[in-house]
Amino acid sequence: MRRGGGGRTVRGGRVAAAVLVVAALAVGCRPVTVTGTGGSDGSGRHLPTTAAPAPDDGPPTTSRPTPPVSQERTRRPAQPARRPVMAAGSQGPQVRELQARLAQLGLFGRSPTGYYASVTAAAVRAFQRQQGLSPTGAVQPAAWSALRSRTRQPSHTELYPPTTKPIGTPDPRCMTGRVICISKRSDTLAWMVDGRVVSAMDVRFGSQYTPTREGTFAITFKSRHHVSTLYHSPMPYAMFFSGGQAVHYSSDFAARGYSGASHGCVNVRDKQKIAALFAAARKGTKVVVHR
Repeated sequence: MRRGGGGRTVRGGRVAAAVLVVAALAVGCRPVTVTGTGGSDGSGRHLPTTAAPAPDDGPPTTSRPTPPVSQERTRRPAQPARRPVMAAGSQGPQVRELQARLAQLGLFGRSPTGYYASVTAAAVRAFQRQQGLSPTGAVQPAAWSALRSRTRQPSHTELYPPTTKPIGTPDPRCMTGRVICISKRSDTLAWMVDGRVVSAMDVRFGSQYTPTREGTFAITFKSRHHVSTLYHSPMPYAMFFSGGQAVHYSSDFAARGYSGASHGCVNVRDKQKIAALFAAARKGTKVVVHR
């Protein structure tokens, strides 16, 4: 440290270090680390200053450190979960095919309905366990591929069986004219024209507390999109024949089968067949409910 005129202290070491750094930057060199200040330690002795390296036209002798890569740039976006091919609530021809293929393996013990509910979900879980897949009850692409490879294409009869049970011998009252002939013994409905069965379908009746009436009736009115005023439940393709009792489609019957019962109506679980019957029957068409 030197003392200048007028008693001012001149810190020559620090000025020299600053000049070196500025000079280094001016010629385009890489920045260097200054290890000493070049100033005084208070004892009057000057500390050494690290000089900047000379300019170098060639590559550096040591590699530059690789800057850290931002995690925001390297993080891959999460892949969206694959949607199932079919799941509870699905309906249509593909569900009918699913049920028919499961039936080929003995896992679905009913006629295909085209409606995916608890019975179908249970059959799918059983198949998934057989294949070592996660038993979700929903048909993922892997399960659908495995099922198709282990079964054959269902025939039309397998997809659209007339009923799950034999129709049985029609009641004599059903042998003439156009009649909706309903048998409690076989749990079937037969649409008959002059003694010939045009179509047949499974049906379900009321419980012991709300039994379906037996006898000969006639359709009093039809309602395509009917909703029960007592139970607020949908009754599509309703054809009323005795007071509040009607023949109609039941999604509950399609889903749960004979484990449930109606409040006195005749439930049908095949929507296509009941839709065709609804179109063919007219007000006044005979309805026979028998044992």
